[in-house]
Amino acid sequence: MKKFLCLFILLFSAPTFAADKMRLILDWFINPDHGPIIIAQEKGYFAEQDLEIEVIPPADPADPPKLVAAGKADLAVSYQPQLHLQVAEGLPLVRVGTLVATPLNCLLVLEDGPIKEISQLKGKKVGFSVAGVEEALLTAILKNNGVSFSDIELVNVNWSLSPSLMSGQVDAVIGAFRNFELNQMDIEGVKGKCFYLEEEGLPSYDELIYVANNENIDKEKIGRFLAATEKATQFMVNHPQESWEIFSATAKELQDELNKRAWRDTLPRFALRPAAMDVGRYERMEQFLVDADLLKEARSVDELAIDVTK
Repeated sequence: MKKFLCLFILLFSAPTFAADKMRLILDWFINPDHGPIIIAQEKGYFAEQDLEIEVIPPADPADPPKLVAAGKADLAVSYQPQLHLQVAEGLPLVRVGTLVATPLNCLLVLEDGPIKEISQLKGKKVGFSVAGVEEALLTAILKNNGVSFSDIELVNVNWSLSPSLMSGQVDAVIGAFRNFELNQMDIEGVKGKCFYLEEEGLPSYDELIYVANNENIDKEKIGRFLAATEKATQFMVNHPQESWEIFSATAKELQDELNKRAWRDTLPRFALRPAAMDVGRYERMEQFLVDADLLKEARSVDELAIDVTK
C-alpha cells in the first residue's frame, strides 16, 4: 500500500511541460489557402505535437518574410519565386516546407475582352499588387510572347485586382489567384480568362511555402509543425465537406460563396507531403530567373530550401 501511495504521488506531482510556442505570420488574411494550418489548429493536431501556434495575419502582405528575417517570427507563409529574389538580396531565409504545391498566380483578362493573346498587351495597362516578384514574372512571360516590359504601362492597383479589371482601369492583372479572382468575377457575373504562368514559359513552382530564418532554424520543432499540417491535409482530402464546415465556422466572414468555391478549388493543390522537397523545382526556377536576367548568378539549392526531416 505504501509503495502504491508513493507511486501515485510521483505520477501526479510530476511537472507538466508547456507546449513549445511558435509564431507563424500568414501571407494575407485567413482564407482557404491556409486550410491545413487552421484545420491543424481546430482539430488539435498542433497540440498533439506539443506545439502552441500563434497564427498572425500581416498588417502589410510584404512584411512576413522580413519579420522572419529579423527574428520576429518563427515561420512565414511566402512564395517560392519571391524567396529566390529575397535570398539574392541577402535576406537570411530558407524554405522549410510547402503549403500549396502548384502555381496559383495567373495573368488575368476579361474572357470577352479584347485581349485574346498575351502579345496583344503591347501598349496596354497591366495591374499589379506586389512590386518585385510580380514584375519579374510578368517580364518573363511578356518576353516569351514578344512584348518587352517597356511596351506596357504597369499600374499599382493596391490589391484591387479583379475590380480594377472589371472596371476597365486596366486591361490585365498579374498576381490574380485562379482559385479566388476567377470565382470572384464569376459570382459578380463577369467571366475571366487566366493565362497560366506555367503554360507561358515559367517552370512550375510551389506557390505557397513556409520560410524560416536560416541562421536559427529549429528543425525538430518545424518538423513537428509540418507533421501536424500533413495530418490536417490528409483529413481535408478524406473529409472535404466536414473540413470546410470546421474551417468556415472559425469566422463569419469565411461563410460565403467565394470562400466555399475557393476551398473546393484549392483542396487538390495542397502539398500532401509538406516537408518533402523537389530539388529540381528550385534548381529550375533559380536558373530561369538567371536566364531572364532577374538574378546575376544561380545559387545552390541548399541556400534556398531544405528538408528539415533530414
